[in-house]
Amino acid sequence: MAKFRDSQFLAGTATVEMHEETVAGADRSIGSIISETRHLGAEQVEKILKHQRDKGVRFGEAAISLGYASVDDVMYALSQQFHYPYAAQSQRQANPELVALNKPFGVQAESFRAIRSQIMMRLFNEGQVRRAIAVVSPDSGDGKTFFAANLAITLAQLGGRTLLVDADLRGPRQHEVFGIPNNAGLSGILSGRAESKVIQQAPGVPSLFVLPVGITPPNPLELVERPAFGLLIRELLSKFDHVVVDTPAAIYGSDCGVIAARCGAALVVARKDRSRVGDLEELVAILIETSSKVVGAIYNEH
Repeated sequence: MAKFRDSQFLAGTATVEMHEETVAGADRSIGSIISETRHLGAEQVEKILKHQRDKGVRFGEAAISLGYASVDDVMYALSQQFHYPYAAQSQRQANPELVALNKPFGVQAESFRAIRSQIMMRLFNEGQVRRAIAVVSPDSGDGKTFFAANLAITLAQLGGRTLLVDADLRGPRQHEVFGIPNNAGLSGILSGRAESKVIQQAPGVPSLFVLPVGITPPNPLELVERPAFGLLIRELLSKFDHVVVDTPAAIYGSDCGVIAARCGAALVVARKDRSRVGDLEELVAILIETSSKVVGAIYNEH
């Protein structure tokens, strides 16, 4: 991997609607969550409780021992009880790139949490100007979209309201990564079209929202260069604790530099055995010339 209740607001001419889900596992026991997840009957639950008493073990251990639950079921129940987003099996299969949600206790997720800690120390100290984070890379296939999605998840796992903006108006993918509709989004806002429900709740993560691209426009650079984009970013920063912005690869033009300047901060993603040092140096030089703060570089082994 890498080293190193409803509210509305107006954005441009588009009404943005956000819906927060309640935490399913709040104030519930592990036993009740497992029983509901596995559709256990009263007789099965009684057998688990008896085994629990006889062996002096926890409900989850007893359920696993009797074959009524798996280790994964117990981990899911724990995540619900401690308000920690953890994808169910069906969601993991549908959205395999979301490793921070699908395998939150794995090595890759731990790497993302380590990067999150570095970002929090460098970018969110008290008294600093609030900035959005643009995720940039020299070329397509560097893992920029993968990184932006999982970084947004780990930031949301802190409990603050987090927004992931897909600003890759040339080749958007975040709607595919999260499995959400892409009928309306950023392009509509920047074009001045009135669209509703452009910001959507990310499945399985109560405090994470996604703003997809919507219709892919013929003039992507012109749209992000308009004052409306900078105004939108400032508005979003006033509504969310963290804003992560996916961008087009630098090979496609100057979009990523323009977006990074509007965001105020940038993270550069390079891929093992793929990215060239010269391309990275050129991209960093472009970012330094803008008003964007280069927070760091990520070496992607995924």
